[in-house]
Amino acid sequence: MRHTWRWFGPVDKVTTADARQAGAQGIVTALHHVPHGAVWTPAEIARRQDAVRRFPDGSPSGLEWEVVESLPVSEAVKTQTGDWKAHLAAYRASLENLAAAGIATICYNFMPVLDWTRTDLAWRVGHGGTTMRFDLIDFAAFDIHVFARRGAVESFAPEIAEAAARRFAAMDDAARTRLARNINAGLPGATESWSLDGLRAQVATYARIDAARLRANLMDFLAEVVPSAERLGLRLCCHPDDPPFPLLGLPRVMSTEADYRALLETVDSPASGATFCTGSLGARPDNDLPGMVGRIGPRIHFAHLRNVRREMGGWPCSFYEDEHLAGDTDMVAVVAALLKEEARRKEEGRADAQIPMRPDHGQDILDDLKRGAQPGYPAVGRLKGLAELRGVERALQSAAKG
Repeated sequence: MRHTWRWFGPVDKVTTADARQAGAQGIVTALHHVPHGAVWTPAEIARRQDAVRRFPDGSPSGLEWEVVESLPVSEAVKTQTGDWKAHLAAYRASLENLAAAGIATICYNFMPVLDWTRTDLAWRVGHGGTTMRFDLIDFAAFDIHVFARRGAVESFAPEIAEAAARRFAAMDDAARTRLARNINAGLPGATESWSLDGLRAQVATYARIDAARLRANLMDFLAEVVPSAERLGLRLCCHPDDPPFPLLGLPRVMSTEADYRALLETVDSPASGATFCTGSLGARPDNDLPGMVGRIGPRIHFAHLRNVRREMGGWPCSFYEDEHLAGDTDMVAVVAALLKEEARRKEEGRADAQIPMRPDHGQDILDDLKRGAQPGYPAVGRLKGLAELRGVERALQSAAKG
């Protein structure tokens, strides 16, 4: 696999030098400062490429921008409202500009309003470090009592709603504010974040959009952009829902293997594929991750390797970001399946035989606890994860050689 590293640009407290020292071979980044629905211009793309190619002191990094994560799909496109057709044209123009810059793998997602959700961004674990956590009771407390969504209480099992009422009553104003801020956290440098009233307005735009309608809008989006990607030799890859179940009454359409099959079969093109995120998909016990690699592997264009520990049975459920080789996902089996897919591609002579992967998320340990980097993206925690994953990969390759 190709070992890549997510970097949020010059605002990131983890630098390109940190990434290189951690063992990264390439960089995953995006133009988070460009408004959703706007064109990524050649000048902005070139500026970010130049930043990737240099260490903070200006010396060459030896790194290149290899994967886009993400080229955002605007809410207008997801709901097919407002300027959505203009946004589609801008998306196609951005693909043209990325292709001209030599960047061929583009991750995107189709999550409504919030593209990832956690209730705690620095939950302390047993070794003294911190990690991100999704607590279902805390989320229910937010949905029912802070966000005050109509019909929210019926979205949860009675025992969860009752526990949420007790949890909310025990919170002071600071705890309630912190919970709302965590749930609505964005990415560094991003142009979109919402106040509670703004979040309510965004959620309201989905009042008449159910899962079937959102899935149809996703397929319409792909019908518009995949032909451009094919012509340009690009690989689009859809990231799964995070978490992979409905939140705030919003539909989710990329949470299971069946969802991926619908996407890959409806728009059947090598230019349309999957971002295989073991953390997002692993938050549902009904997702067989090694099996999924075997079945949809030919269309996996990008892999996020991380592990979560589910704290309750079924779904929706509480979970936290565990160490990369811990948690509920058999990471060794997943890596073995990805290596098997790479070997199959090499036999076919595919130009994309090597799958780019990155150590996704990580626990804040050691110096991370003082650095204050983007939640989920520490330097040392990801370095540890990448080292572990690299060790698994090397051991499997060695065993295969006999």
